[in-house]
Amino acid sequence: MANKQKILIVDDDENIAELISLYLTKECFETNMVYDGESAIEAVKTFQPNLILLDLMLPGIDGYQVCREVRGFSTVPIIMLSAKGEVFDKVLGLELGADDYMEKPFDTKELVARVKAVLRRYKTVAPAAVPETAPAAKVKMVDYPDLNINLTNYSVLYKGKTLDMPPKELELLYFLASSPNQVFTREQLLDQIWGYEYIGDTRTVDVHIKRLREKIQDHEAWKLSTVWGIGYKFEVFS
Repeated sequence: MANKQKILIVDDDENIAELISLYLTKECFETNMVYDGESAIEAVKTFQPNLILLDLMLPGIDGYQVCREVRGFSTVPIIMLSAKGEVFDKVLGLELGADDYMEKPFDTKELVARVKAVLRRYKTVAPAAVPETAPAAKVKMVDYPDLNINLTNYSVLYKGKTLDMPPKELELLYFLASSPNQVFTREQLLDQIWGYEYIGDTRTVDVHIKRLREKIQDHEAWKLSTVWGIGYKFEVFS
């Protein structure tokens, strides 16, 4: 039997944490509950979850700081939970590295659906051994000067060094780079990368482009370009 996927639940309200745990356990997830920010950071290292459900209003270190610190050593997907529904709070959470954001109070069935959707997006399965006579699988990869993006093994090589890049950023970069000079609207990118299951707004795309630009600088042969009023493209210079 395959190992259960592990969910770390971080919420200072023990009743809410237990309710979430109950629903996730019914869906065959393994859960661990912690109730403050410092315990959350330690639990990420020891429990090694496949996903974190992170409340923002925590005693001591708040959820934003937890997210910031976790992103310093892990790319584990994070869904933020908060009673704050302002756009600023959502954008800040995404900029710090969260993958999704849900407002409280939330429907537990929707929360479970979000968890499953995010885990599906992050799932990378090691290639199984195949007979030598089997045809070679097609490698999904694009290659430019000083930049190699491999979607098959989820790796990015930039100026000779491997970049640590969350799956959604890599998928967005690969999608744009695999169609050079083609302009995509934010809505098209949301649909292609996040899919119809994602419930969010186009600022999500802007945040991920910003993160990519922090890691990959414009090159004399290519760059990530903004097409004002429309969207983005991976521009290649002849």
